Amino acid sequence: MRVLIAFDKFKDALTAPAACEIARRVLAELQPDWDLEPCPLTDGGEGFARILTASRGGEWQDARVSGPRSQPVESGFGLVDLAALPDTVQQHLGLPGVRRLGIVEMASASGLESLAPAERNPWLTDSRGTGEAIMAAFHAGAEAVLLGVGGSATNDLGLGALHALGWIAVTVDDQPVRQLAPVGWGDLAGFRPPAKSLPPLRIACDVANPLLGDRGATTVFGPQKGLPPGDRDTMENEIARVAELLGQAAARPGLEATPGAGAAGGIAYGLLTAADARLVPGFDLVEGWLGIAEKIAAADLVITGEGRFDDSSLEGKGPGSLLYRARTQGKPVHVFAGAVEGGTPPPGTEMHVITPPGWTLPQALAGAPANLEASLRRTFGG
Repeated sequence: MRVLIAFDKFKDALTAPAACEIARRVLAELQPDWDLEPCPLTDGGEGFARILTASRGGEWQDARVSGPRSQPVESGFGLVDLAALPDTVQQHLGLPGVRRLGIVEMASASGLESLAPAERNPWLTDSRGTGEAIMAAFHAGAEAVLLGVGGSATNDLGLGALHALGWIAVTVDDQPVRQLAPVGWGDLAGFRPPAKSLPPLRIACDVANPLLGDRGATTVFGPQKGLPPGDRDTMENEIARVAELLGQAAARPGLEATPGAGAAGGIAYGLLTAADARLVPGFDLVEGWLGIAEKIAAADLVITGEGRFDDSSLEGKGPGSLLYRARTQGKPVHVFAGAVEGGTPPPGTEMHVITPPGWTLPQALAGAPANLEASLRRTFGG
């Protein structure tokens, strides 16, 4: 029996590699004759850079950068030889002549994970640390960088990252703006571009939201990042004003409506406009990078899961996409999740809620490792 073990993260409880390791260890004990293949999944958020780097034998380098509220945080970047990637991935990236690719994620550099709930407020956060990690990758020999933008704590148009990449926000008197979080934009009147052009940037993104409007960054994602109730219009107006100034300075106006420009608090807009970045389809890229299709084809059984499996899981997220691909090939699938809400998975899928009834969310998060192990033992121990 060949088993593919492909968990995504259990948010605030288990990383994807940790969940896969629990399953590998338990199944190796219960079913020693099974051939087990762990394959941690990533959606562009926490673990994106490490998972992709490790899967292709790349080099990981730690880097301390500025967190979303200027506090130092531990982040890092991966370095991978582009020739080690499948042809389909190279085609998605579109980087002819590039040999060494850097991999960076916002989740560790400018992410919600580094802030306590009471500290989360997109008026006060910026993406400088993401730019610092990108620059660290360039200085270490990356000729291009792939950025994962899930899990961000920011709504700053990427101004913090652009500052680290050489763009200077200025006042009407041409003085540098010191505070790059939106709370400090009152005197912002323009931008000075860097002296040299930047190496290529690619943004892994499945979000189709534009920058502004009812589906834009502020309206859809602001509340998740701690935007105070009632601040939506004020924030939206500042985002629109500064975005126009950036478009003028970069001589690339009008990208606000681009699908995906609203990703990660508008960092996609900022990098598309001022750094000539390109969006690439996130899950398609990750699927090809990790060899998901080939791993499913070789498996007799697929085990997957995440913290919460719901309607969004069945609309393109990692475990849901994996599930549909496996069932299309007739492979049985077991899904383990802390909670299951809504959605009807296809026939041939076994759903397992690992959290005991009546547990609070803090109990469920703290108990996730033990609960996942217990559920695996109940399912496969007979």
